[in-house]
Amino acid sequence: MRKKFLSGVWAAFVLSAGCFFLSSAAEQPDVISSGVYIGEQDVGGMTVEEAENYVKGEVKALQDSVITLQMGDDQVSATWKELGLKWKNTDLVDEVSQIGTTGNIVRRYKEQKDLQNQSSRYEIEYTLDDAAEQAFVDSCRQFNSEPVEGTAYMGDDGMLHVEGGTDGLTLDADATLATLKQHLESREAGDVVLDATVERVSPVVTAEMLSQMTDVLGSATTDYSASAAGRAQNVQNGTSKINGTLLLPGETFSVTDAVAPFTAENGYELAPSYESGQVVDSYGGGICQVSTTLYNAVLKSELQVDARSNHTMLVNYVEPSKDAAIAEGLMDFVFTNSLEYPIFIAGSAYYGTLNFTIFGVETRPSNRSIEFISETTSQTDPATNIKLVAKTDQKVGYLFQAQSPHQGLTAVLWKNIYVDGVLTDTIQVNSSNYLASPAIYEVGVMTDNQALSSAIYTAIGQNNLQQVQTLIANGLQTETQATEATEAPVQVDQPQTDPPQTDPPQETVPDAGLAAVDEGTAE
Repeated sequence: MRKKFLSGVWAAFVLSAGCFFLSSAAEQPDVISSGVYIGEQDVGGMTVEEAENYVKGEVKALQDSVITLQMGDDQVSATWKELGLKWKNTDLVDEVSQIGTTGNIVRRYKEQKDLQNQSSRYEIEYTLDDAAEQAFVDSCRQFNSEPVEGTAYMGDDGMLHVEGGTDGLTLDADATLATLKQHLESREAGDVVLDATVERVSPVVTAEMLSQMTDVLGSATTDYSASAAGRAQNVQNGTSKINGTLLLPGETFSVTDAVAPFTAENGYELAPSYESGQVVDSYGGGICQVSTTLYNAVLKSELQVDARSNHTMLVNYVEPSKDAAIAEGLMDFVFTNSLEYPIFIAGSAYYGTLNFTIFGVETRPSNRSIEFISETTSQTDPATNIKLVAKTDQKVGYLFQAQSPHQGLTAVLWKNIYVDGVLTDTIQVNSSNYLASPAIYEVGVMTDNQALSSAIYTAIGQNNLQQVQTLIANGLQTETQATEATEAPVQVDQPQTDPPQTDPPQETVPDAGLAAVDEGTAE
């Protein structure tokens, strides 16, 4: 009895299912079952042709969409079609059209019931031309760049201005290709901009860093208004080669490297300078005033001084021990930015005033101050320092002072530190030894009087200026006459002007092993 009952139930089920499908087929012939989606589109109730047209429209919309790769400020663009985009699963519509419409009655019934409980979603699948896709990504390599450091400059307003640096960019082609493929999986039509994946190398000097450098750490000024035209040009030329220097923390600066070589091709002119204790014309005369002025600004900024030499003879534009001589291959002024922030060196030389100002970030306590004191520890009397030089092309009677004497001197530079106006420490900065330089007189020796000539040469050999004056005034005479003649010595020709401020561009080492040095404007 049970078998007959089950057979009847099954027959009833099949009959009712058959009636259902016959009824559905009669109502909606050749349409896709309800609850079937392609992407976000419900294609249920569409005919196969309608669904096919929909899918083709989606493919075309995506093919016509423009994809742009952005790399920094640059970009490249192409349509998906240009990248070889094609519809991959072209049997998609046929596949979805068979859901709930093919197979035996039980299968169709089950698939229809499943769709009623949960819709089925299918995606359009795409392929790209690998070569075209790779070429598109690789085209961004043209935008690879090195980092550009930030720059600082003095504006016409006398203030420090900065321009920011930019990152260096290097294309990561593999990662960018993955980004492209990932976006394609979204199947979203419409133009889109994607950022290319890059490796960034940031500059050391950025606008943010430079914008902090608004404090004056140290400044120094000297006067070169009495300089001759050639020396003034050398001061201005050397200053311009240092102006605008940016030093990062730990970087070292050599003045000689910055301003040399001392040649006409490098902008220098002939100017008086000392060589072996005498005044000669050399290219670059005056350049030591540039290094000296910078030295004083560096001292006030409390930067690390690595190398500094005093001149072999005194200069007049700074106090003793505040100078810094340079000579290519012999002496240099070198310092290091020992601070935790960059520094900017601004230099100017106009109308006889030379200035260096060092900008940075002030980290010293506001209640702390410093001063530098020059102390002379010994000195010589230059008045008795005389050197006579025979001029074989001048007659007896010619006497000309070619050079004024320089005082010999030793000095020490001290740094005093104050906190709240109270002296808390004194530090020796340097010590200097300046040699004495003689007053040089040129003496004419041409004469037919052999006895007079011999007497003149003897006086020159003894550096006896008084005897030379007596011989010029009176010639050879008795001892009594010579004594009377000394009461009215001959007038010595002087230079038309005082010797100008001078120093050597490349100091020549004299026999004593000492380099030549600057001569001051006022002796």
